Amino acid sequence: MKEERKAVSLPAELYRKIEERIGTTEFSSVDEYVMFVLEEVLKEEEPAFSGREEEEVKKRLKALGYLD
Repeated sequence: MKEERKAVSLPAELYRKIEERIGTTEFSSVDEYVMFVLEEVLKEEEPAFSGREEEEVKKRLKALGYLD
């Protein structure tokens, strides 16, 4: 089953710059490159730990003397 897609509009100059950049990469299209970049940016926004995991890390760091 194909994944549903939505269109996004880019300024022509930005599109041209991406086309130039992908010429030296493994990306085969501007769409592929843009999807990769956006996925990487969105990954950075995901929390590394759940709230519970973060509390456990803090407890361990405190026990080791790293936190007051």
